Amino acid sequence: MDCYLGIDIGTFETKGVLADGQGRILATAKRRHDMIVPQPGWAEHDAEKDWWGEFCAISKELIATTGIAPGDIKAVAASGIGPCMLPVDEDGKPLMNAVLYGVDTRASEEIEELTAEIGEETLLAECGNTLTSQSVGPKILWLKKNRPELYARTHKVMNSSSFLVHRLTGRFVIDHYSASSSSPLYDIHANRWSDRYADRIIAPGRLPELLWSTEIAGHVTEQAAKETGLAPGTPVTAGTIDAAAEAVSVGVLGTGEMMMMYGSTMFIILVTDHRVEDGRLWYAPWLFEGQHACMSGTSTSGTLTRWFQEQFARELDAEEALRLLAEEAQGAPVGANGIVVLPYFSGERTPIHDPHARGVIFGLDLTHTRADIYRGFLEGIAYGVTSVIETYESAGAVIERIAAVGGGTRNAVWSQAISDASGKTQDVAANTVGAAFGNAFLAAVAVGAAGRQDIRRWNPMERRIAPQEENRAVYDARYRTFKELYARNSDLMRGAEQRTSDEA
Repeated sequence: MDCYLGIDIGTFETKGVLADGQGRILATAKRRHDMIVPQPGWAEHDAEKDWWGEFCAISKELIATTGIAPGDIKAVAASGIGPCMLPVDEDGKPLMNAVLYGVDTRASEEIEELTAEIGEETLLAECGNTLTSQSVGPKILWLKKNRPELYARTHKVMNSSSFLVHRLTGRFVIDHYSASSSSPLYDIHANRWSDRYADRIIAPGRLPELLWSTEIAGHVTEQAAKETGLAPGTPVTAGTIDAAAEAVSVGVLGTGEMMMMYGSTMFIILVTDHRVEDGRLWYAPWLFEGQHACMSGTSTSGTLTRWFQEQFARELDAEEALRLLAEEAQGAPVGANGIVVLPYFSGERTPIHDPHARGVIFGLDLTHTRADIYRGFLEGIAYGVTSVIETYESAGAVIERIAAVGGGTRNAVWSQAISDASGKTQDVAANTVGAAFGNAFLAAVAVGAAGRQDIRRWNPMERRIAPQEENRAVYDARYRTFKELYARNSDLMRGAEQRTSDEA
């Protein structure tokens, strides 16, 4: 039986899927890990332990569980959180922990420096993106300025999927979709690394070779075979960022199709036939040459519900806590009895790109329960998503279909609040395993065992979450409060930071 292996590295969990040529899932596996937070505004992973170690463990487990011969796995594809910044030496060994995506805001000073030097208009024209905490370029500059001895030893700067591909094949490669998050280092017009910032940030030769996601990057080496249980010579794709693989997994293929991923953060991808130019959103060439992607993401969602669980529901069984909290929230009224939450507990990415934004729980009184507050958290995330949807539409993008994916789709309060607040219907596919399943499909595409449209057969739509108009008036009112809260909270935070600076 021909099989295809997909593995995805998430913020808190690594997942793996083994699927056959018809899209049937033969086995799944997962491992949990932590996000390392050495200080406020920093977010890291241990690449050896969290990425490669868990890839190997899951690969071996899937092979053992199914009892298949390693040679029956005809291709492997990996994805991971991104964009990340991981400096490695000539052997591909990490020189430090991996610096994570936009939740890590350590390079705020470098973002301001580079934006002032280059100019927002130039950045948007050359890179398709302004510089934000999501951009890898400023994080490399942070490395250069703050860890000069590590920067000097850096042979390549990798991300999560490129690190895994190197361990599997020995090649330093990265896909175009991932590379475009390295602003200002990637030239979107030529689809290549730019040498314009070689002296200021890093030379193109110290970045991985560029490939499209379904190109074969190489084949499993003898050493990698020993560590993973895979057969030597198994084809390995170039890989990609988790959100892109997740979008593919639920059939987001054509113009106007949007993926809404409920994960540690909310991440949204809209496939377009042209580049949408708006500095509030992110741009990337899509996984397949000739298509484009317009993207956005919040800084918190699943991380926020997990924080709430750890702080206010410690008595609940850890494995059941989120389900039980969701059931409690179901009993609270729409609008959370007047509570409005700003979910900016780790700054915010799109559309405000404000690393200084902070969380707020507004409207509390002595009658409120944990259920009200937790529902307020879920609805606060929904208001943040609504502001993102409004940004897409104001930028002229047309949204024809939204496919929702991720564990949050099983939370009825959360998913319904997003549809009600935004006024958008969400399609939920039969299989919500996510990026790991998308990787298995991309592996099959890469070796010619499947065509792109076959994902509709692999993973058909199962249900729809339609807006409930009777809730719209309440959500519209709360959303107006949400926007006003941010405006006032932003002024307060900046004022407090200025006073602190003056006192220092």
